[in-house]
Amino acid sequence: MTMKHIGEAILFHRKHAGLSREACAQLAGVGKTVIFDIEHGKTTVQFDTLLKVLNVMNIKIRLESPLMEKMEHENS
Repeated sequence: MTMKHIGEAILFHRKHAGLSREACAQLAGVGKTVIFDIEHGKTTVQFDTLLKVLNVMNIKIRLESPLMEKMEHENS
C-alpha cells in the first residue's frame, strides 16, 4: 500500500460523502492543505494526522502478517 493509494481512497470517500476539503479538514481537526496533501499522495504527512482523517472518513487500517494471530493470542 502506498500513500497514493491511501490518498485515492480518502478522495473517493470524501466525494461520496459530499464533503469539501474544508469540511473534511474541519471535522478531522486539521488544515485543509493536509487533505490536499494526503489526496495527492504526499509522503511526509504525520501518521497521527493521517489517522484523524481516516477516522472521519470511517476508513480502518488493518495490520496483517503471518504472526498477527499469534501476537493477539499471546497479548490476551
